[in-house]
Amino acid sequence: MTHAEKSPEIARGFTLIEVLVAMMILSISLTVILQLFSGGLKAAGMSENYTRAVFYAKEQTEAILLAEEFESGTWKGEFDDDFRWKSEIVWLEPSEEEKDRLPLDIFSITVKVIWNEGVNEKSFEISTLKLAEKKKPEEDKKDGQK
Repeated sequence: MTHAEKSPEIARGFTLIEVLVAMMILSISLTVILQLFSGGLKAAGMSENYTRAVFYAKEQTEAILLAEEFESGTWKGEFDDDFRWKSEIVWLEPSEEEKDRLPLDIFSITVKVIWNEGVNEKSFEISTLKLAEKKKPEEDKKDGQK
């Protein structure tokens, strides 16, 4: 009989293989957990940028809608950070039979906010319509005399 067979209390413990397998399982688990955490942080950053873009687009749209007079055209600008905007106002011309009936002009307003995220360019676009009072021919003549 060997010494291990005589005393079963001495044979307790983990073998080298068991320790190595446990370390492998632990390292794989930690790697997966850290990747999930990293992915969550990246998603939070993207969400923050989209939220800021929505805020900027709504802010720019509201500024355009508050204008007293409208004219078709395209405008560009930048915000304080790396966000840029581009707005476009288009007069939607009514058909000939609707011109005299409609007391209002219809404008299509589109605001696009653009930013860089890594090497990719991201954007958010918002569109709306604005009804504005038609300019009367007398007002056009008065404006021309000034």
